[in-house]
Amino acid sequence: FLGARAGRAVAEMSDVTGRFVLAAAVAVASLVMAAAARHDYGDALSKSLLYFESQRSGRLPYNQRVRWRGHSGLTDGLEQGVDLVGGYYDAGDHVKFGLPMAFTVTMLSWAVLEYGDQIAAAGEGAHALQSIKWGTDYFIKAHTAPNELWTQVGDGDSDHYCWQRPEDMTTSRRAYKVDAEHPGSEVAAETAAAMAAASIVFRRAGDAHYAHLLLHHAQQLFEFADKYRGRYDASVRVVKSYYPSASGYNDELLWAALWLHRATGGREYLDYAVANADDFGGTGWGVSEFSWDIKYPGLQILASKLLLEEKDLSSEYRAVLEKYRAKAEFYVCSNMNKNPGGAARNAPRTPAGLIFIRPWNNLQYVTNAVFLLTVHSDLLAALGEPLRCTVVVRAEEVLAFAKTQADYILGTNPMETSYLVGYSDKYPRRVHHRAASTASFADEKGFIGCAQGFDSWYSAGEENPHDLVGAVVGGPDGEDRFNDQRGAYMQTEACTYNTAPMVGVFSRLMELDAEERLREQRDL
Repeated sequence: FLGARAGRAVAEMSDVTGRFVLAAAVAVASLVMAAAARHDYGDALSKSLLYFESQRSGRLPYNQRVRWRGHSGLTDGLEQGVDLVGGYYDAGDHVKFGLPMAFTVTMLSWAVLEYGDQIAAAGEGAHALQSIKWGTDYFIKAHTAPNELWTQVGDGDSDHYCWQRPEDMTTSRRAYKVDAEHPGSEVAAETAAAMAAASIVFRRAGDAHYAHLLLHHAQQLFEFADKYRGRYDASVRVVKSYYPSASGYNDELLWAALWLHRATGGREYLDYAVANADDFGGTGWGVSEFSWDIKYPGLQILASKLLLEEKDLSSEYRAVLEKYRAKAEFYVCSNMNKNPGGAARNAPRTPAGLIFIRPWNNLQYVTNAVFLLTVHSDLLAALGEPLRCTVVVRAEEVLAFAKTQADYILGTNPMETSYLVGYSDKYPRRVHHRAASTASFADEKGFIGCAQGFDSWYSAGEENPHDLVGAVVGGPDGEDRFNDQRGAYMQTEACTYNTAPMVGVFSRLMELDAEERLREQRDL
């Protein structure tokens, strides 16, 4: 499957066979280095949540903390007669792509559901809810009829010809939708998953009315996605160069059904996930990547959790969920290099031990893997069972490996660079991001045109005038090298779905670090 972004997808996997043994050896040294490092996960969490304020589209609120951003996209949807103001820009440009935006919100919601207490303890509970609500408020606007969802605002091609602040946009803001005649099951189902997951978050937070509204939209969207099945990139062809659906829509349908089951407790959604488990690939696909496109590992881990959470499962249902779990554990074992079969069945690594799926924005795969491994390690601990790979792997070993990957992102790596912008002293200073690399609208209100932006800002060798704090950039290449230049967009562009999973990871590691410190004090 392809999971890369913006028409720059690299179809072929990196040729790592020759480096497999070397990577394993170097990784040992990297793990030793990681063990010696101690990171401030609370600071990393706070910065991660701040990042989403940099990506906001629409009219910014009075409590906006990222002051170098201004209002933008205030006429989005006007041409089509619908209010599509708001939502998130996905990366360093200004198109609002529905599929990755919905996936971002699903992952933020999942993070809060798993680690909400830790997030609240860090004083970030309100910011986490705000980051989710900025997305879900937009989805409510975009879902204009039971079988109609606006899935994109802006044109990627014209947008990429301009280097402008979002406050100055002169590119097309045409909006695109899916409906019964032009279906888009992937984006409708993913938006259903996002709104279902968010409904649980807001119900727990005490906002029953908003939770009910989100759930109503989620149920309608799932029915739309399932009843009118079709690939969304066949209906909205302009998205094909940027966020094509390589895995199809079956994974999103299962993913949405499982989230709706969690949100409602409704048996019909669990029945759907069980009845379609084989036909939709849920119990058949064993893959090594989880992304905005490929949901199989995420839904497989979500299904596995039902083995712990559901007390009255029939033997038939339990057997299907165990099949889901087997594929979930293939993914976990693959990312830990514990599957039999060597490089062919395990996720590639860099020499220093970083999971390396593709050269383009590789850290999106790492952050998603770290989150899933963290969640699965907690499930294994709760079940009192080990991970079933070629060898027995204890739950704490799974979490420890996830921690090494998170620590690599935070600077425990050969470049000694944090790939979370703003964390520590050394981090990317020339992020491929139009707003961050250009003078703030608050300081320089003069219009900046397309060509002027390229000439005066993109091509300048200086550091960006604004740090895109909390952004996880694309990251190093397959040899652990990083080129901090705006033109090296495979490495320096950041995306919302890179950072979203780390909200949960940093929260869990903050708790783990506190536990370790307490043990150290007891041992004194």
